[in-house]
Amino acid sequence: MFYYVLKYVVLGPVLRLLFRPRIEGLENIPADGAAIVAGNHLSFSDHFLMPAIINRRITFLAKAEYFTGPGVKGRLTAAFFRSAGQIPVDRSGKDAGQAAIREGLGVLGKGELLGIYPEGTRSHDGRLYKGKVGVAVMAITAQVPVVPCAMVGTFEIQPPGQVLPKIKRVAIRFGEPLDFSRYAGLENQKAAIRAVTDEIMYAILELSGQEYVDEYAAKVKAAEQKAAPPRKFPKLRR
Repeated sequence: MFYYVLKYVVLGPVLRLLFRPRIEGLENIPADGAAIVAGNHLSFSDHFLMPAIINRRITFLAKAEYFTGPGVKGRLTAAFFRSAGQIPVDRSGKDAGQAAIREGLGVLGKGELLGIYPEGTRSHDGRLYKGKVGVAVMAITAQVPVVPCAMVGTFEIQPPGQVLPKIKRVAIRFGEPLDFSRYAGLENQKAAIRAVTDEIMYAILELSGQEYVDEYAAKVKAAEQKAAPPRKFPKLRR
């Protein structure tokens, strides 16, 4: 119930008024039945803008950190994500990917829309990074279409580290559903799930116009942080 209050009464109308999103290809979202919406991830605002314009309820697999933050802010954030029907996923440990897949298949098994960011994390520099194969495993296993989605302009309004977004128009584009029924039964084949994932990422790339990087975002970000020169602090006068 709270989800629909947020979507149609509280948050949705405000987001539409402030950011005036240009929406393309909304008709590509299936009117009913299970499907995956796979998008690029440029900003914290993506979590709210995309669901606000989709006519159906969509459930995202959200990182567990959103549900475990300290203090009042952490409790409010956790309460919001739970009320909005988002599912916490622990991304640490070797079984994290399998846990996310199980949760996602549970959503699809109920005939619902599942939202996922195949990059696995927000882009730290606005580029599109290599997709993780979980989206392919779920699409093949559940035999559901994948609708590619591109958020355009959300990095500029709220890049990583910026608390409040700038009020500026954005665009949200949905491509035609991708059918992977030809891969039925191959969800455990590395070559097959890599091919499906790359096809999804290419469809997102065509919609977004981003520069593509054939490496995982988390790996590139970690390498850049490691290579960054240490911060210099001024010497204290005695």
